[in-house]
Formats: sequence, C-alpha cells, structure tokens
Amino acid sequence: MTSGKLKRFRNRQQAGALLGAHLAQFESIDPLVLGLLRGGVPVAFEAAQALGADLDLFLVRKLGVPGQSELAFGAIADGGVQVFNERVISQAGLGQGLIDQIARQQEHELARRARFYRGERAPATIAGRTVFLIDDGMATGASMRAAILALSYQRPHAIVPAVPVAPQQAVADLNSSCPTPAGSMRASPAAPVHQAVALLTPSPFWGVGAWYDDFRQVKDAEVIRLLDASSSPG
Repeated sequence: MTSGKLKRFRNRQQAGALLGAHLAQFESIDPLVLGLLRGGVPVAFEAAQALGADLDLFLVRKLGVPGQSELAFGAIADGGVQVFNERVISQAGLGQGLIDQIARQQEHELARRARFYRGERAPATIAGRTVFLIDDGMATGASMRAAILALSYQRPHAIVPAVPVAPQQAVADLNSSCPTPAGSMRASPAAPVHQAVALLTPSPFWGVGAWYDDFRQVKDAEVIRLLDASSSPG
C-alpha cells in the first residue's frame, strides 16, 4: 500500500515510527513487536513505542548457496524450523549432506546470537499474543516466511508481518504461500497470519536500501541498547 505522498524514508527510525502509526489501527491482544536482526530492530523499536508494545528480537538466518552467499536456498529460524526452496536447491545441485552441514552451522550461529543479544534475558512469551513481525524491508520474503512458520508453533493469537518497503510480488508471494517445516511430520500450524503490511511497494524495486536516505549498517551495540531500553521501566 503506497502512500500518495510517501516516496522514501529518511532512516529506519522514521520508517519504524510511520509503520507503528499504521499498525496502531489494528486490533491486538497483548501486542508484541519482534524485530529481525539486525536492521529490523531499530524499525521494530520505534513501532513498539508507537504501539505501546513489548519488544524482542527474532532470529532468522538465510541458508546460502556456497560461493553465492546472497542466493538463499532456504532459511532457519528460532525453534530450529527450516524452510527450503527446492527450485534453488535443484538448480545449484546441492546434495543432502551439504544442506545438512550448512543448516547445522546456522543452528549453532542462531544459538550464539541468542546468548549474545539477549544475555540472561528470557525470550518474550509468544502464546496468546498478537505478534507484529518487523524487518527494515523485504526482498524475497524467505526470512519472513521462516519466521512466520517458527512463530506459528508457539501459538500466538495472530501474526502480522510488516515492513516499510517491499516489492509487490514479494508481498503477494508471502500472502499466498503456506510454508511447511522441513524434516518434520507434524501438521502445519494454524496460527492466523494477517496479510503482509508494506508501506511502500515500489516498482522497479532496486533493493531495500534504495528507499532509505540513511541505510547504514546496524551495529550489534545498537541492537543491544535498544533491547535494553525497551525492557527498562519507564
């Protein structure tokens, strides 16, 4: 949904404030905002302030094709849930042994990051809450799909995926997809997922950073500071 006046964002802080103002129109139960690392956390912080909601991070790692790290053949998220793109796997000629090796490496990295960013703080409770799942933008939606699937198993009241900017096709693909967990025989979860929210859906897209005046890399210290600030009284 592209605003008639909004053309781009000054920075992640402005994008988060605008996104939070839009999301405030949604009915929610005990709202929780989850930011995807790292760029999603400053956006999520501002959205949580606008919503008067709790903030936490949600950890997702892309599974990249060796030698082509930007080409993802899947993703892995909190809870060990994996989502694979069988077309990319076939085109890249990836064997099961290599897929398992890369997935194990990323599982270890997820655990390390959870300890690093949260410290002794326990992850936010998901069950029964409206979860606003936020990133600073979405290109393909692979990471967002993995996060939605992992969250679904934690039985939230509803999941609202939201970003400041994304290509229209990625939004449509996300809304029409129903990912299932790799290597699991469990039935797909039935948590309600709201239609994805994107304030801007430009065409041509050119990449997430093209729609920010300031898209500098978010440092680890900034993520930790925002998480600490959100959990402090007042």
